[in-house]
Amino acid sequence: MNLRVDDAPALASRVRRFSRAERWVHRVTALLMGVCVVTAACLYVPQLAELVGRRELVVRIHEWAGLALPVPVLAGLASRAFRSDLGRLNRFGPHDRVWLRSALRRDKRHSARPAGKFNAGQKVYASWIAGASLVMLGTGLIMWFTHLTPLMWRTSATFVHDWLALTIGIVLAGHIGMALGDPEARRGLRTGSVSREWAEREHSLWRR
Repeated sequence: MNLRVDDAPALASRVRRFSRAERWVHRVTALLMGVCVVTAACLYVPQLAELVGRRELVVRIHEWAGLALPVPVLAGLASRAFRSDLGRLNRFGPHDRVWLRSALRRDKRHSARPAGKFNAGQKVYASWIAGASLVMLGTGLIMWFTHLTPLMWRTSATFVHDWLALTIGIVLAGHIGMALGDPEARRGLRTGSVSREWAEREHSLWRR
């Protein structure tokens, strides 16, 4: 790739945030999660069910999308950058507790919310959505293979699956809303890099 001299300042002002593998893991996971949410809505909202029809086909798409949901993450484990970021998401430090306390107090000053590559809110979200997805997968399998479990298990699994699905929908809406409010964070997921100014402002402990 040929770079002009004028490009140097622009490149120097950018910071590498995500590898190509990490971006594809996020995209495919988001796609599968979106399919699960949309098909679930078509199954449980009467107006959508009547509009879409073909319930059996919607059920099959929902089941297979849910079954495939862990695949991108498992494939991503082949990437060293992805494994490294999983380790960061799984570690909480003193600065994360400061961040959470500030968030609860609605203190939006950047100095009050110290963060590494991922802030405490992102870590909590990642842990919660990963656990919720595993519960959804387990309860979904119980509902799918009805002959393998007793009726009480299937009834309980259906209850948990339905209510957790509603909770996931609400949390995902919040996640998308926050992403829409941060164009630079979205650019990082789209291109892999973010502005140095944004990184120093929003993630002051990153790259120290």
